[in-house]
Amino acid sequence: MTPPAARGAAAGRRLSVGVIHTVWRPRVLGAWRVPAAGPVILAVNHAHNVDGPVLMGTAPRPVHFLVKQEAFIGPLGTFLRGIGQIGVDRSGADRAAVTSALAVLDAGGVLGIFPEGTRGVGDFAALRSGLAYFALRAQAPVVPVVVLGSGERRGRVIPALPAARSRIDVVFGEPVTVGGGRRTRAALDEATARLQESLAAHLRDARRRTAR
Repeated sequence: MTPPAARGAAAGRRLSVGVIHTVWRPRVLGAWRVPAAGPVILAVNHAHNVDGPVLMGTAPRPVHFLVKQEAFIGPLGTFLRGIGQIGVDRSGADRAAVTSALAVLDAGGVLGIFPEGTRGVGDFAALRSGLAYFALRAQAPVVPVVVLGSGERRGRVIPALPAARSRIDVVFGEPVTVGGGRRTRAALDEATARLQESLAAHLRDARRRTAR
């Protein structure tokens, strides 16, 4: 399958860089840890609805995110597809989304995943096995990413967004590899446990480094 347009993701990154750095004050730590080339998965905590756009505007490479299918409605759906994002039906196994995500990695691109599956407290406490599956199947390193501060202060004009010019920290961790291409249930469970441990440790370190 042809992966989502790389040019679209690059355009989305340029747009996000302009918006994110104009509206808020992102502080980016450790972006150099993201491999400069080749397939990579960014595993991001998810506490606020702007975490994805913030990462797109601060990551050193264009990102194709797995985004809930409910967002792909009307003009917004057209826009998201245009910037290379992938809609996923969270009610079951979405083979089309999985195929598109693997196509991104097979083409040497960057796949963004919220491994907890949905927005919550963003502490990596409950990881789904999808992250481990993609890492094993594509033999791609996983870079933990923590976004902090997006939910601390609400905007006055749009309360659903962080306050204008507030600081948002984006902290990239050391890449994690989970080994060979075995995709048995035992291998997936082992890889998921290892990734959860690594992501939780990175979250603790990110909070310490940012004092948040």
